[in-house]
Amino acid sequence: MNQERIGKFILELRTKKKMTQQELGNKIGVTDRAISKWENGRGLPDISLIEPLCKELGITVNELLSGEKIQKEQEKEKFEENIINTLNYSNKKIKTKKRIILSLLSIIIIILLILSTLFIIDINRMKNNKPVLFSTWGYEYAPPLNLDSISLENTIKEYLIKESESNTHHNNEKSFVALKTYLIKETEHNYYVYSWVLEEKYYIENNEIKNDSASSIPHKFELVKDNNEYILIDDTIPRDGGYYEQDMKNLFPLSIRKEMEKSHYDGTIEKLSSEIDYQVKLYFHK
Repeated sequence: MNQERIGKFILELRTKKKMTQQELGNKIGVTDRAISKWENGRGLPDISLIEPLCKELGITVNELLSGEKIQKEQEKEKFEENIINTLNYSNKKIKTKKRIILSLLSIIIIILLILSTLFIIDINRMKNNKPVLFSTWGYEYAPPLNLDSISLENTIKEYLIKESESNTHHNNEKSFVALKTYLIKETEHNYYVYSWVLEEKYYIENNEIKNDSASSIPHKFELVKDNNEYILIDDTIPRDGGYYEQDMKNLFPLSIRKEMEKSHYDGTIEKLSSEIDYQVKLYFHK
């Protein structure tokens, strides 16, 4: 069926009967927009509207589907032609609907596959005591507290404070340490801890807290475990000046170096400094 021809035919007949789109629509129970759509060739009347539409326009169904007036000797030929055209039109609509349904099914399958993949990723992260990446799927989940990492960091802090306080300038001087650990790598015998460390020394003078010194440096620590206790056996930092860049490459994996480069503008230093400020106030009761 030729939608444009049928549309023009409806427009021609409606105009001859001096009806507006609204008036024709009211007679057959549709809006003027539906009439306009048909007349512009952008659609065809529903099968339930064909008979009343033909009645209002004074034509046969055969003539409507042909998009023109039919002579009596052509009725049979046009009838058969319209049946074939109608069947072809219906098949096209069915195929179009099938394509739409298949497309929707494909999208649904892809979404389900993505959700399944994310679910499997989250399950594996849960099994490895890691926070879920995408969703807890309706369940509350938090990885168990890693006491080993806390013990390692406490051992490191105790070591740094002890080393720092072995060289003091004031009688009441106290060292404070805050660190951010980027990675703990465990081997068969050793533990390697990559951290950014902020160390500061404070003392009291005239009832006022004063800063003696401070350092903000990346560290690579090496520890061993003996009788459930950690012992720090090596503490390496990059050298200053022209050696710094090469030492950083030698000491830290690329991914850690990239994270450490952010420390000066991602709030890491400020957070460590705030942690030390809190420690200082507690210690000196200020």
